[in-house]
Amino acid sequence: MAAAQPVAVDTARVLVVDDEPEMRETCRKILTRQGHETWVAESGEAGLQRLRELPIDIAVIDLRLPDLDGLEVLRRAKKINPDIMAIMITAHGTVDTAIEAVREGAFDYLLKPFSMAELEVTAQRSLNHRRLVEENRELQGQLSSIKPFTDVIASSPQMQKVLETIRKVAASDANILLRGESGTGKELAARAIHNASRRRHRPFVPIDCAAMPENLLESEMFGYEKGAFTGAVNTKRGLLETAADGSVFLDEIGELPLTMQSKLLRVLQDHQFRHVGGTDLRKADFRLIAATNRNLREMVNDGSFREDLYYRLNVITIELPALRDRRSDIVPLAQHFLRHFVEQSGKDVKISNAAMMILEKYHWPGNVRELMNVVERAVSLTEFNQITPLDLPLSILEAVKGAMRPTEQSFRAAKQRLIEEFEPRYLSQVLSETGGNVSEAARRCSMKRSAFQRLMAKYGLQTLEFRR
Repeated sequence: MAAAQPVAVDTARVLVVDDEPEMRETCRKILTRQGHETWVAESGEAGLQRLRELPIDIAVIDLRLPDLDGLEVLRRAKKINPDIMAIMITAHGTVDTAIEAVREGAFDYLLKPFSMAELEVTAQRSLNHRRLVEENRELQGQLSSIKPFTDVIASSPQMQKVLETIRKVAASDANILLRGESGTGKELAARAIHNASRRRHRPFVPIDCAAMPENLLESEMFGYEKGAFTGAVNTKRGLLETAADGSVFLDEIGELPLTMQSKLLRVLQDHQFRHVGGTDLRKADFRLIAATNRNLREMVNDGSFREDLYYRLNVITIELPALRDRRSDIVPLAQHFLRHFVEQSGKDVKISNAAMMILEKYHWPGNVRELMNVVERAVSLTEFNQITPLDLPLSILEAVKGAMRPTEQSFRAAKQRLIEEFEPRYLSQVLSETGGNVSEAARRCSMKRSAFQRLMAKYGLQTLEFRR
């Protein structure tokens, strides 16, 4: 091989797996000369054993070995150490296989005969890539740990307590049960737990136990083998496999049929499961977060929920308060949803004080989800730049009509609120009729043009909005 000058590199632990003694020794000398700590193995099995014993950073693997195919060695190596950087070496006749190896997770491949410089540079590139991946992972971890709750609006003491509990339990792998009425944000809390945990870089897989019939739920959760049932034309991974090393969120677990409860309990006990129609045991490594709006203790008493599963799930319970019990969160939540839907719609819309007062006084049986839907509806339907009580559902207005009695506020405050509701709508209507002609609009209102313009400025009305 051609001689080359040493290049400045980070040192690494390297394993060379090749059945040719001369190739093994040549690679070892090149890599050792470069400053790496290098080991060699003459077969695939010997190389895999080394990987089990040593924290290897780079594996140089021949694609043709006497006992195992190089691709198989690569696959097993990735299971032993997912972060290992694999460089495949091959003769000219197997370039397609080398490319397949890259698709399987190899960093790169070298064609025999390769030069000393080629091996040195490829090893260094693999280390640079690994360092970038690790730095990115560390940065993502820092961001996740700093902002795992950015989507959780929690001004109230009740929700601050919930977030504090989440911070405490996120680091563990204990099963968590989230309890609360529908719409209180149980899935959002589950995602916050996942994002604050060590599993945050792995999948978060939500499963709605109430949305699927039992037979479909089983095949979706556990996966199935080809031919397991009519329509199973291929083997399919289940959601539990998809969630490997991540978190599974079982929403509305109280709706889980008894037979599925039994199968889930077995998975939680043994950390293993089988595909529907399969015999091979598969590893189940995930953190379980379950949620319910039902009283599972009562369901245990009436026999509709397994007691042993209940205790498996109920390691840590977090109660999510109803929105009516955390009223100080209503305004920030409404403003949060408003920003989201304004950005989606492109409208420049605000919520008037009177409309916000109604939102605060409403009892919200549908909780946060209902509030989000109401704000979305109002943004979509309003024809002006301000959401007023007239943009809210009639059911909400009727529910709170007794909550805004004049006796609860001064005459001046009540009058001012009505004026603030009337003026922008009246001005907008006149401007619409005149195509944005301020002089004509002022004339129709029997007002001076300057006074009309002052009112326009007060409510942020622009003539361009009304020009035909």
